[in-house]
Amino acid sequence: MNRLKPIDITIGALFIGLMAIGANIAIWFPFLAIPIGGKTVPLSLQTFFAILAGLMLGKRLGSLSIVAYLLVGIAGVPVFAQMRAGIFTIFDYTGGFLISFIFVAFVTGWLAEKSRTKSLPFYVLASIVGVVVNYLIGVNYMYIAMNTWLELHISFTTAWATMIPFLIKDLAIAIIAAFITLNLSKRIPRFHRLTSNSM
Repeated sequence: MNRLKPIDITIGALFIGLMAIGANIAIWFPFLAIPIGGKTVPLSLQTFFAILAGLMLGKRLGSLSIVAYLLVGIAGVPVFAQMRAGIFTIFDYTGGFLISFIFVAFVTGWLAEKSRTKSLPFYVLASIVGVVVNYLIGVNYMYIAMNTWLELHISFTTAWATMIPFLIKDLAIAIIAAFITLNLSKRIPRFHRLTSNSM
């Protein structure tokens, strides 16, 4: 396994900051929030940045960046949505989405490392796979959390139906992430080396 270099740590730290910004975009734009089950769930750009982390940094550095982001929030720095922090945020109904970002970055990074051709169709496909991973973990966790320890009873169908607006948004920004990654990979060859040399 290759050791992380200072530049790798710096780039990883950049994505910690981007995840924090993406989580709290609704604070500056309050209309980016949707009521679900008596609570308000803000729209965010975290899925977007988790996908970018994987595609641009590879599975190892990308997922480590997300792990570091979660640890910063768990330690008490308000980097989660609505400027929240602490371990109990993970046990809230949106905690599954936070956990899923690790796997989003890992899977998209793994795909980036395995592909020999870094084309737009590939990046779009990898980004959509990232969204699928995000929602499979996040929505199922939300359903379990709301029907058990949070005692906010909701059917499995309703849990998925209420996430449709978010899913549409994340599929759209996944395509944007693919375009951005393709353009940056042409301008910054280092990202090709990151996804090619990651172990």
